[in-house]
Amino acid sequence: LRSRSGTSIINGNWAVDRPGKYEGGGTVFTYRRPNEISSTAGESFLAEGPTNEILDVYMIFQQPNPGVHYEYIIPSEKPVPPQHPDHRPEEKAGHDGHEQQENSTSGRNPPRRPDNQVPVVQPPRREREYNWKMTGATECSASCGKGFRYPTFHCVRRLNHIQVSDGLCDSSSRPAQQEEACNLQPCPAFWDIGEWSECSKTCGLGMQHRQVLCRQVYANRSLNVHASRCRHLERPETASTCQLKICSEWQVRSDWTACSAPCGLGQRSREVHCVSNVGDFVLDEECNMNLRPADVENCDMGPCAKSWFYTEWANKCSAECGMGVRSRGVLCLNNHISSLPLEGCGSERPADSQVCNSGPCENAIEWFTGPWSQCSAECGPGSQQRSVVCLMKSDEGFTLMPPYECSSLDRPLSQQSCNLKVCGAKWYHTDWSSCSKTCEGGFRVREVRCLSDDTLSSEGCDEQLRPAAREDCSPEPCTPHVDENCRDQYFNCNVVVQARLCVYDYYKTTCCASCSRMAHKQTVRRGRS
Repeated sequence: LRSRSGTSIINGNWAVDRPGKYEGGGTVFTYRRPNEISSTAGESFLAEGPTNEILDVYMIFQQPNPGVHYEYIIPSEKPVPPQHPDHRPEEKAGHDGHEQQENSTSGRNPPRRPDNQVPVVQPPRREREYNWKMTGATECSASCGKGFRYPTFHCVRRLNHIQVSDGLCDSSSRPAQQEEACNLQPCPAFWDIGEWSECSKTCGLGMQHRQVLCRQVYANRSLNVHASRCRHLERPETASTCQLKICSEWQVRSDWTACSAPCGLGQRSREVHCVSNVGDFVLDEECNMNLRPADVENCDMGPCAKSWFYTEWANKCSAECGMGVRSRGVLCLNNHISSLPLEGCGSERPADSQVCNSGPCENAIEWFTGPWSQCSAECGPGSQQRSVVCLMKSDEGFTLMPPYECSSLDRPLSQQSCNLKVCGAKWYHTDWSSCSKTCEGGFRVREVRCLSDDTLSSEGCDEQLRPAAREDCSPEPCTPHVDENCRDQYFNCNVVVQARLCVYDYYKTTCCASCSRMAHKQTVRRGRS
């Protein structure tokens, strides 16, 4: 029992008070709590009243609500007037809103008046031209679980009840809006789901629980109800398996190595091992592969000095006769060795070809090539082709020759590989590890990585296409290993099993097969529980 200000009167602050008398709300409450063993009656409290403030009654229960019985007395809004010898006319409102007069006696027997009293002359009352009339009600404030609505009043002409402006009626005589309960049917029950508890184990497979209650909203309050009211809904799970981590854990056993490149981008590595709870190195499959620390990462040693590198000119001219070209290789490379003060290769690139003259042509035969076709793949490795023909070159022009005429010359390539751009990162995975259990359900794992075309770790893979890194395995039940020499030597071994005598070595040997089967059944039963 609690006041609106939050002050507890009976059983407050999660403490149970002794039966007795307690003051609160301007009155005294008598609190009774029968003996829970010898009586089935519930708790009760009684007060003579009246109360001078609003008090709230709260119930806390774990079982279904057994029901509440209450009684109360409220003062009458129209108290019975005392009887006096004189009977004065009584005024009351008529059905049309104006005032009427009625005598307490019938018209045929006029009321008697003492001789010493002078009749009071009442002036004629002026009937109002406009009156307030109830025309309807507002919408219910709730679609279920108890809402409220209020009557609507409009000003009407008294004679014909036609609605007029509200300003024509006396605002002081407008009826007060009294709320009326509506849509009392309870709202549909629902499952109220609590938060999951912490996992029962810090590593390995454990259990977690949550509270699931059937609740129902009524009068803007959510109440616990019996679970049968939610039977039209599927009950959420109250327990689930959980695994914070595998009991073996990853440990970093070395610092990062030096970067593989003295400048620019390179890689560095470190030792990462799966360590058991006793400190021994174990197979990686015994640790959670999703939590494995990185053992390789990229490193950037800053920009490298750059300079132009080029080869000697080719000794052979591209044309056997006449004008041709000869070439050399020209590259802009990082200078890892020298300490030349070079900040970049610059824009003046050395020439990689120059004109050469092999003398006048006298019916020279050569291979001639056409332009390369487009690459067969838009990204990644592809191929492209070109035409290669044997021609005879003379001062008058070119003549197409059979290929065997150029057989003494090196035939240029008619096909080559091409790679326009990188296709992007893809998911790669290892083979599955061995199953953690050979029977009764286990799991196996594999490592999954997102790698770019140059086999470096990447974050550009689609997570929705990520292959599973763990799956269940070996669901078949375990079969007991029975020794061939394990046989029953006693004809009535079933009685030995029923009498639970297998705990003794004598019966365990005499009824070896029966006792072994019983031990296996108990092991399987404990595993399932």
